Amino acid sequence: MWIGACTSSIGTWMQKLAQSWLVYELTNSAWMLALDAFLGEIPIFLLSLIGGVVADRMDRRKLLLASQFVQLTCAFTLAGLLASEMIRVEIVFLLSFVVGCAQAFGGPAYQSIIPSLVPKEGLQNAIALNSIQFNLARVIGPAIGGVAMAQLGAAWCFFLNGFSFLAVIYSLIVLPARLPAATKKESPVDALKGGLAFVREREAMVPLIVLAFLMTFLGLPLLTFLPVIAKDVLHLGRDAYSTLLSISGIGSVSGALIVAGMNNVKHKGRAALLLLSAMGLLTIGFSASRNFWLTCFLLYLCGAVLMSVFALVMSLVQTITPDEMRGRVMSVYNVAFRGGMPFGNLVSGRMMTFFSAPEILAANGVLLIALSGYCLFVQRKIARV
Repeated sequence: MWIGACTSSIGTWMQKLAQSWLVYELTNSAWMLALDAFLGEIPIFLLSLIGGVVADRMDRRKLLLASQFVQLTCAFTLAGLLASEMIRVEIVFLLSFVVGCAQAFGGPAYQSIIPSLVPKEGLQNAIALNSIQFNLARVIGPAIGGVAMAQLGAAWCFFLNGFSFLAVIYSLIVLPARLPAATKKESPVDALKGGLAFVREREAMVPLIVLAFLMTFLGLPLLTFLPVIAKDVLHLGRDAYSTLLSISGIGSVSGALIVAGMNNVKHKGRAALLLLSAMGLLTIGFSASRNFWLTCFLLYLCGAVLMSVFALVMSLVQTITPDEMRGRVMSVYNVAFRGGMPFGNLVSGRMMTFFSAPEILAANGVLLIALSGYCLFVQRKIARV
């Protein structure tokens, strides 16, 4: 399953590279780039709660298979339209939205399957290993995608992504059926209410969910607007953008490896908050850099620190959640974690019509430091777990 997911993730990052550059070339607008990211993520914010209920009531493997087939179809559709020169930015937006809908149901199912494959004491390492495959793909995908765009054209990035879904589909087919964990015959509405009640009542769960939203709201625009940094700030081309994406992925792999080695460290909440403060400082430094290699170094550190925070927060949520509630709780987490992305990108993209990209990223860095400080010294529930 790890190999299948990694192969698919490589294809996904090839498409992300080509799609972001395509949208920016078609429109030359940071706002349009933000809108594409928003449309790809907003379905996850709107539908993940329903997806979590479904993941607790049906075979999670079958739900994941359906999600993969929808994404495969969208990738091939985009490839065909681009190859036939029928592409329009509105079509790109529509397919981004459809893929987001598929991920809204696939995400909770995938996150709920992982704990059933490993013992509880290995859960944090499993989450870190999953983060490694995703971010290893962020290194390999843009590297291959950059070559494919230069030598074959952007359409081949979408074609290859479509074929990459076959690997994860095969791994899911050979995986034994995972029956739904929920045993009570309750209505979907009652099941959803039960999940929300669990989140409200569990110690530190609400602050962790809020932190997940805010750290992606403020932290992820740095990656979304890399085409703007490459083209308008560093005055370089698509090769530089491909390199920046890969460097960020290398940093994220490093961060996941660090978290895997922190399995027995106490006070993971405090560690996550201190790393979040470091992320703020690095973001400010990244926004001030005008040297390509310094930008690469700071981006590597940003990737490592951001992934460390993500993995620590998710492992805390998974650890305090029982299996029968996992689909619903992870859907709430997904709403927060993935919901912060579209709104953060949209707000940052809109503000870039009034201020420069470096100024907005620097402001996000300052807010990350303030958020970390608040959770460390004022609202201390996360710092105590």
